[in-house]
Amino acid sequence: MQKVIFLLFIFLTITSCKKKVENVVKAPNQKAEFSIVIHGGAGTILREHMSQENEAIYKSKLEEAIRVGYNILKNGGSSIDAVEKTINVLEDSPLFNAGKGAVFTNAETNEHDASIMDGKTLNAGASAGTKTVKNPISLARTIMEHSPHVMFSGSGAEQFAEEQGLTIVDPKYFYTEKSFNALQRAKQAQVNTYYNTNINDSKFGTVGCVALDKLGNLAAGTSTGGMTNKRWGRIGDSPIIGAGTYANNNTCAVSSTGWGEYLIRAMVAHDISALMEYKNLSLAEAAKEVIQNKLPSIDDGQGDGGVIAIDKLGNMVMEFNTAGMFRATMNDKGDLYIGMFTD
Repeated sequence: MQKVIFLLFIFLTITSCKKKVENVVKAPNQKAEFSIVIHGGAGTILREHMSQENEAIYKSKLEEAIRVGYNILKNGGSSIDAVEKTINVLEDSPLFNAGKGAVFTNAETNEHDASIMDGKTLNAGASAGTKTVKNPISLARTIMEHSPHVMFSGSGAEQFAEEQGLTIVDPKYFYTEKSFNALQRAKQAQVNTYYNTNINDSKFGTVGCVALDKLGNLAAGTSTGGMTNKRWGRIGDSPIIGAGTYANNNTCAVSSTGWGEYLIRAMVAHDISALMEYKNLSLAEAAKEVIQNKLPSIDDGQGDGGVIAIDKLGNMVMEFNTAGMFRATMNDKGDLYIGMFTD
């Protein structure tokens, strides 16, 4: 009897070891060669508020943007290049609250914030409150690569941009009738925030991109015009590393969108990475915990927003607790997904 038990023990041990080896061997094969995810803001994005024509226009621009980054990655380019150039497309479009389409402040000006981070080196750059830099994400990258600092603001950031040869425009370049009218509605409603469910198509404004390149390097970037009717030089989460943007090759790359004050207090982007690093959660588990549980717990459910994220294996998530989020993904097989609403 003892011999039978001993043989059974040996058999179970060998079987268990085989299963463990199979898991280790299979894991590397699951890694994507490269991947990319983008967002164009989250908030009250409802199907009933959007015509089929406008839906098609938004989808077309999201596809245009993500294919720029996809082609860079496919041809062996860096994740940093893919993030910057993809966001440039979104910044140059009047459809999104970044760059050309930025919302207006209470003083009827446009003030831009942006940040970018390299997951390989943990280097980062950010700018806040600029009014004349055509592409704030490019300024953020230039700060990261050509200065010893992480964040510049206002006139100082604009001076640095000029010295570095970035494109400077007249502030009138950023004017769009849509954004200006949104400001007038917000003033009439006495709304001091960029989010109001009583105003159709009201949404959180930000654009972002996260990418994994063929060398296994992650990068993340975020750009925004901030909050409609904002005052006193208000700055949200987008230029803040750890809140609006974070990338670390050991875990993931994240770009956030939503109500900035809450995203800052929750340190959303870094928190997702920390849950993966310290608690061994998967990317999907970490993003869900932060966006669906932690963020809404602040101020009795006021913490609204979402994230796009990608991990070192190329797994992608688009987690949000709002009515919708403009978003798109592409993997190394060229599969394209574009979403806007909750379905």
